[in-house]
Order: sequence, then structure tokens, then C-alpha cells
Amino acid sequence: MIAKVLVLVVFLSSAPLAYSEEVRPGVLRTPEDRFVGLSEYPFDSHYMEIDGMRVHYLDEGPRDAEPILLIHGEPTWSYLFRKMIPILVEAGYRVVAPDLVGFGKSDKYADEAAYSYAMQVASMRELVVRLDLRNATFFGQDWGGLIGLRVVAAEPDRFARVVVSNTALASAGGVGGAVGYPLFKALVWWLGPVTPEELRADLSFPRWAAYSQHVEDLPIGDAIVLLGGPEQPRKGYEAPFPDQRYKAAAHIMPYLVLSHLRENEVAWETVLAKWDKPFLVAFTDADPITAANEAVFLERVPTAQNVTIRGARHFVQEDAGPELARLMIDFMQDRPLPKEVSTDRRQGS
Repeated sequence: MIAKVLVLVVFLSSAPLAYSEEVRPGVLRTPEDRFVGLSEYPFDSHYMEIDGMRVHYLDEGPRDAEPILLIHGEPTWSYLFRKMIPILVEAGYRVVAPDLVGFGKSDKYADEAAYSYAMQVASMRELVVRLDLRNATFFGQDWGGLIGLRVVAAEPDRFARVVVSNTALASAGGVGGAVGYPLFKALVWWLGPVTPEELRADLSFPRWAAYSQHVEDLPIGDAIVLLGGPEQPRKGYEAPFPDQRYKAAAHIMPYLVLSHLRENEVAWETVLAKWDKPFLVAFTDADPITAANEAVFLERVPTAQNVTIRGARHFVQEDAGPELARLMIDFMQDRPLPKEVSTDRRQGS
């Protein structure tokens, strides 16, 4: 009887750890078996230790080829680029696609307070510098643009071109820079908990931020769909998050979008508004989250070219990944670009 009790105690004490890998207090690492058998993700993993966090990245193609840096947004990871990477590599490029801290195979802080816009920028900048990427093309979507454009502004000599889609670089100087974020936080507080049904009926960035901030356990697969992503493959997007403890970044990142208004304005004024290298704005025609920001890039970046991707939503990499990859290749090889690219790859309803 005592032996049976001891076995039960051991089992119960170990059961909660089945999907828990705490590498040090407050830092989680998703068990590797969560990523086994993912469809269309055959890429080799690479890791870099940055400020005590193990950061995962893909590095495909010849190491001496011209590099392309792909940075994902939230709540996704490098899996989002699986349809684009083979096409870009086949065209002769080196493709580097990291997972932000808190996402994918990168380490995850368990405490939302450990995440900041500045931390994510510093982490991605360190990766770019240590890989010594030069003459690179940067592509960013969603948070990938907010973070990556700051990296470009900090290391402009490393980048030959920029491509952005469905993203922003919110900025303000003066009084606006000082009060913009507090006002946004007040708006999120005022909106309070937003249900999935309410978000689906009126999808906007403030409501998305309120939903992700207040929901107790963000359902990653459902969130992808709510933002206009595909119903499948849910396994790929849910893989990094075995349970609620791993989702701190996914919860807090939308809340931080306006946290660096003044710093972003400096990036605009010192680098991006003076950009004299190729810059492609390739937004989709069906993204209510970021649509207004297309005009900002076209107005503020002197060399900005515009191509609209039709029949795609917020996650352009899912709805039009191959089309976007081919458009980027034409852009990088200085070929004439169309005014729009159409796709029948819209997924879901």
C-alpha cells in the first residue's frame, strides 16, 4: 500500500512537468517534441545566446549569398515563413528567420513585465551584428516591422533594401510622444475585456490589444483566425505554447506597440525619412489592423514603391507567401514591379 502511494505521489508530482522546461527561474523553453512533425517546416535549427536567453533562428541557403532577414510578428514565429523560404533559397539567397524572445523555439520569460519593445529590438540587433549580415534585405510584417525597422535604423549600413507588409512604426515627438502611450493604455483599460465575438464583429488594433491583454489564457490558434489567419495548420502555431505559462509575450506585445513613440520618431527622422535605398511597401488589401499605415510609409520614405497584394489578409505570408517571395525576388533584382499582385490563396472564410 505504501509503495502504491509513493508511486502515485511521484506520478502526480511529475505530471505537471510533462510540458514544462524551466531552464532557470522565470525562463521557459518549449520542449522539442512539441515541434516534431510540423508540416512544411523541415528547416535546421540554429541558436544564439543573447542576454541569457537562447534565441532560435533559421539560416537557410549559402552562407556567402546575399542575406534576407525575415522577422515575424505576434503571436506567430518563423513557421509563418515556411512557404517563402524555399522560393527565396532556390533563387540563390541566404534566408535568416529568427524567433523573437517569447515565441517559437526561442526562450520565453514567464513574467509579462520582462518583455519590452527595447529588449526585442536589442535582441534582434545583436543577432544581426553577430551573424555579420551585410548587404541584406529586411522584410517585416506585424511586430516584425516595428522591431526590424528599428534594427535597420540602428544598423543602416548593413541593409541594402527594405520590404514591409501589414506593419507600422508608430511615432510621435513632443507632447504626443509623451502622452500617446498613456492614452493608449487608458483606452485599453476603458475597452476592458473584449470577447472573441466582439472582436470578430469589429476588428481593430485597440480592440485586439484589449482582447489579448485581458483574456486569461490567449487561445493562439483562435487568435490567428480572429486576425485573419488560416483555420489550419493550428498545430504549427500552437506548438510553442504548451500551456498558459508560455504565453506572456503573446499577451503583452500588442499592449507595447505604442510604448516607444519618441524613440521611433528619432528612427524616422535620422534614418528612414532620409532612406536613399530601395524600399518596397507591399500591404494587402484586406487587413483592418494595419491598413492606414501603408500611407505613412509611402509619404515618409523618399524611395518607397507601392505594390498592393490583393486577396490576402493580415498574415500575408499565409495567404500569399509564394507570391510575396517572388515579388521580393523581382524587387531585389531590380526588375519592374506591377502595381498589384493578385492571389487566389485566400484561406478560410
